[in-house]
Amino acid sequence: MQMVVHGENIASADGFYACEGNEITGLITCRLIGKEMEILSLDSLHERQGTGTALLNEAIVKAKSMGAERIKLITTNDNLPATRFYQKCGFHRTRLYRNAVEQARMLKPEIPLIGMEGIPLQDEIEFEMVL
Repeated sequence: MQMVVHGENIASADGFYACEGNEITGLITCRLIGKEMEILSLDSLHERQGTGTALLNEAIVKAKSMGAERIKLITTNDNLPATRFYQKCGFHRTRLYRNAVEQARMLKPEIPLIGMEGIPLQDEIEFEMVL
């Protein structure tokens, strides 16, 4: 899967996964840049089961153990469930990147024009947690 973050094509990333028996139920990918951990993706097959929270908490523990001072992540303006989730987990909105998805489409043209719930997919929203 191709991932575009901040107009950059990400070829690989570290991460953790959650499983139930032999089934992988969630995955979080991240990278450490200086004193900052950036979460690149967080996916859970079964929402509202605690998988995403457990993966996020594991990433926080890892970030602290690696000497990170903050964790940041970006989601898109249409992803209202993620916006709610990250705020409930203690993250704060720090920046809005207007029309950033338009730039990402130059690298990944298959990004749709319309996102979740019929919302035009246009902006990136940055969240941050100070550790």
